Amino acid sequence: MVDPSTLAAIAAAAPAHDRDASLPAGSLALLRRAGTLALTTPAAWGGGGAGLAEAAQAVAAVGGACASTGLVLAMQLIQQKLLPEDAGWPQALRERLGREAVSDGALVNTLRSEAALGAPTRGGLPATVARRTATGWALDGRKTYCTGLPALRWLLVWARTEEAAPRCGYFLVEAGTPGLRHEPSWDHLGLRASASDDLVLEEALIPAAHAGELRPPAGWAALPDALLAWHALLPAAVYGGVARAARDWVLGFLRERTPTALGAPLANLARVQEAVGGIEEKLLAHGRLLASAAAAVDAGTPPGGVEAGLLKLTLAELAVGVVEACAALAGNHAMARRNPLERHWRDVLCARIHTPHVDAARLAAGRALLA
Repeated sequence: MVDPSTLAAIAAAAPAHDRDASLPAGSLALLRRAGTLALTTPAAWGGGGAGLAEAAQAVAAVGGACASTGLVLAMQLIQQKLLPEDAGWPQALRERLGREAVSDGALVNTLRSEAALGAPTRGGLPATVARRTATGWALDGRKTYCTGLPALRWLLVWARTEEAAPRCGYFLVEAGTPGLRHEPSWDHLGLRASASDDLVLEEALIPAAHAGELRPPAGWAALPDALLAWHALLPAAVYGGVARAARDWVLGFLRERTPTALGAPLANLARVQEAVGGIEEKLLAHGRLLASAAAAVDAGTPPGGVEAGLLKLTLAELAVGVVEACAALAGNHAMARRNPLERHWRDVLCARIHTPHVDAARLAAGRALLA
């Protein structure tokens, strides 16, 4: 788990970063010093070697302190777990990224989304193009929703090749490569400090070894169950942390809030006690469901892709339901920016926008059952 003093410092910085829509670089530095940014990096390279269950606990704790920091951490831990196991990349390159996470806290994330493409999981060719050069590849395009972009050292860019029959895959680009341009564009309701900005690539040159496995687009339709589970469950841990933070705040509010007409704290009301019990019901379900699924992944029996999608939907709605119930109990106080519940409410809504989306996950499940 993350040290309580580190969590307290991250939580203290969160309101200002939310107001300014600024990346919490100081909070990420604290996680680097604590070794948390290398929690899932293989132990052989100096990392923590953690599985999904331990990673989810850390991400939930950080997400409760600052959802934006928690999401950047989740993306880092996913890549530090999955990249070392991906034989499509040279061993030396995988080890370099792992060791840099340990020594420097170097961040890596996948950049898939594009404005015209929408969610890449729905199919379609990316507009970002990789063209062969004498020494490697040249990339041109624009990526959106690049979480943590200003702090990333390594960018895994999803692109198609400039071939008669295009292939798709990831191309590893180091921050600072000529031809990269960061365009601040993130101005959303929630996760305002995640700096999920645009990246423009204009003749960005990379070595030949920095291209991962390239396949025809249809070749990416079926992905490993463990990969899908990490992508579905670890972001869900962020929002579980947000929901618990909202619960903790509203408990304090209910114990202290004493309307003159009542003459006693709101916590004494039976209807309030029942509502708090309903909040705890949702949190219990969220925690048990996430822990069980994570344990299955770590045991080598991950849920299938369809199940992982449904788990993501269920966990998202449980987290959103908790914060909505907290907001209902707090009334106007839930909308006051001086109270953290207002930020938690905005942040938790982002649980719904991660892939798979509601219709896609339910469609896959329905098709599987009816086939």
